[in-house]
Amino acid sequence: MKIYLIPVFFCLFLVACSSGKKADPKEASKDYPQEIPEGSTSLFDGKTLEGWEVSNFGTQGPVRVSEGKIVINMGDGCSGINWLNDFPVMNYELELEARKTLGNDFFCGLTFPVNKQFCSLIVGGWGGPVVGLSTVDGADASDNETKVLQKFEPNIWYKINLQVNDSTIVAQIDGKTVVDFFYPGHELGIRPEVSLSRPLGICTWMTTAEIRNVWFKVLPVE
Repeated sequence: MKIYLIPVFFCLFLVACSSGKKADPKEASKDYPQEIPEGSTSLFDGKTLEGWEVSNFGTQGPVRVSEGKIVINMGDGCSGINWLNDFPVMNYELELEARKTLGNDFFCGLTFPVNKQFCSLIVGGWGGPVVGLSTVDGADASDNETKVLQKFEPNIWYKINLQVNDSTIVAQIDGKTVVDFFYPGHELGIRPEVSLSRPLGICTWMTTAEIRNVWFKVLPVE
């Protein structure tokens, strides 16, 4: 019996070793260029998370890059990424596109510097409709003067633009101004949950989101 079984098992071994699926070189070489305006600096190459790290909130879902998008998967609280390299603290414009694919809370919590302070632009918070700055004088976006309500549909891309200068924070969604806040005399801050997003970070709350076309540029000093 042994004389006949050894060749059979050896043949089966060779077949198993040769049956693995080879990677498709065309798939590996696919490029997903980002739409970046001339004169701006890209913060996402469409292929990797170079320059970013996954924020270790302890509640985060997995983050990956797929088909030219950063996919921030739903966790038990905050999930997101934070920027590791230099970024201006004043007189800059930042833009990205975001959409939610799963969940009902904010799909873009954009934490950003304002000179020596930090603040967050919340898009789609408190069950889905709230947009505003968090925090202002210790009050969340749902409870301060920057609060506006807007409906956000799943799987729809929204262009989110932020401009910060030495007196004003302006945010637009699809070209419509939603925040125009004169902040001198106010205390800006962030929620403790997003402290790891400093100095610049993008996070979600129990929501899966996709991000693309992330860029910034320095604005002239007014």
